Amino acid sequence: MAVELTTENFQDFVKSNDVVLVDFWAEWCAPCVMMAPVIDELEGEMDGVKFAKLNVDENPEIASIFGIMSIPTLMVFKGGEVADMVVGVVAKDTLKERIERHV
Repeated sequence: MAVELTTENFQDFVKSNDVVLVDFWAEWCAPCVMMAPVIDELEGEMDGVKFAKLNVDENPEIASIFGIMSIPTLMVFKGGEVADMVVGVVAKDTLKERIERHV
């Protein structure tokens, strides 16, 4: 199960884990809902990657820091730094490939 990130735990979580996929999402976002099962499947398949979600409505400060303009935005962090970013709905294989580049 993906970790729910907030303004309070975001920095510590992305810095304390080597590779992290953060799903920036909102409850009202239909494409975000479409991506949720894809991300859940990948979480069960990929070792060495931590998965997390950040609700942009509840944590607008973090969304603003990273310039999130559209959701879903999926960011791969490696060593606490943004290593890759995907905006919108993408195929599972495409997302997996993007994450694997950083593992």
